[in-house]
Amino acid sequence: MQNSNYWVVGGEFRSLNFHSLVHGTAHVEGPFATRREAEETWRTVSEQHRHRCNMRFSIVEEPQRVSA
Repeated sequence: MQNSNYWVVGGEFRSLNFHSLVHGTAHVEGPFATRREAEETWRTVSEQHRHRCNMRFSIVEEPQRVSA
């Protein structure tokens, strides 16, 4: 059984409803083998951008692939 990968994704959004990224601001970190590693990176990236209210980052778990 394969473990999941985790990614930290985000960037600058056009408004505070967080539906649409500003073109060219997408930010992706990973993959990480554990959620804990992803959380550490998420904290670091979020802290670096804390002064900008329209920046948001999330942890995303990559779907597991099914072997044929």
